[in-house]
Amino acid sequence: MDLGLLLHALIPSSTSFAILAAFFTYSAIVGTIIPGKVVPGVILQDGSRLHYRCNGLLSLLLLVALLGMAAKMDYISPTVISDRGLELLSATFLLSCIVTLALYAAGCKSRNQGSSLKPHLTGNLIHDWWFGIQLNPQFMGIDLKFFFVRAGMMGWLIINLSVLARSIQDATLSQSMILYQLFCVLYILDYFFYEEYMTSTWDIIAERLGFMLVFGDLVWIPFSFSIQGWWLLNNKPELTTASVIANCFVFLIGYLVFRGANKQKHVFKKNPKAPIWGRPPKVIGGRLLASGFWGVARHCNYLGDLLLALSFSLPCGISSPIPYFYPIYLLILLIWRERRDEARCATKYKEVWAEYCKLVPWRILPYFY
Repeated sequence: MDLGLLLHALIPSSTSFAILAAFFTYSAIVGTIIPGKVVPGVILQDGSRLHYRCNGLLSLLLLVALLGMAAKMDYISPTVISDRGLELLSATFLLSCIVTLALYAAGCKSRNQGSSLKPHLTGNLIHDWWFGIQLNPQFMGIDLKFFFVRAGMMGWLIINLSVLARSIQDATLSQSMILYQLFCVLYILDYFFYEEYMTSTWDIIAERLGFMLVFGDLVWIPFSFSIQGWWLLNNKPELTTASVIANCFVFLIGYLVFRGANKQKHVFKKNPKAPIWGRPPKVIGGRLLASGFWGVARHCNYLGDLLLALSFSLPCGISSPIPYFYPIYLLILLIWRERRDEARCATKYKEVWAEYCKLVPWRILPYFY
């Protein structure tokens, strides 16, 4: 594709904005009305806490079913997303910019002194716009931070399914595409099955909502995480049986580490005395878990995340670096984020954190880093 065609493909159309409007409207309405487990969030500094309706799995399955029926009845094309990928990308990017400008303006005007809506202004416009001003801004009763990350994960699956439909229509469906799609479906369904665990993650409990999170949720997750699928539409790498088995092994190990670590952390926050791997948990200073995966590395969940990202790219073979954009980017991001985590925890926990670091010297990968 030459530069002129690329720029033309990036120009959003009214159809792209209509698709986004329909998607976000569906997500807002269905996420509000259908039943789901209501999970209390962490207690904030002012003693308040938010409650999250974790009905993402049901919302996602219903959306896929509705889109499937609409495609079967020829109301929509199953390839409408894959046919408009670049313009949807630019439209979503514009939406992210508009949303974050609105969040910045609303935050500056807020006089609320509660932990969720209290404005945190540094005086640096770029910093405040990028990292956000308010912790948990809402719109019409909807917690936007939780809403956006759910929309991003749902959008990733919808893009993948449209790419899969294009592959089937073009008769280019390959073993690599099937493997990639299978891993992504399992990962996304697992995310929504354990959606309540998201309520105890750093993004939800500590990060303010600015461009970094909005862009990451709405643009980066669905569009960069699906690069492998787009690449496989025009490439058909040959995989040996051994490479397929190895790929499945990487996915399985990554999943066990990622899900196991996050589950242990979530359970510990809810019940600090709950056994870990069949034994009473070891706790540093009464605050930091040093058992299970968290006794192996201080950010072991990041290792699982990296292995999963690698497993999404391995079906593409090694002929091109393009499908490995996601795991390479994630490696850089998580190392940067791990450094931020370390600095924050050192400030928050002080000597307790120093003791934890002595007990668990490895950051992400034991005996290496």
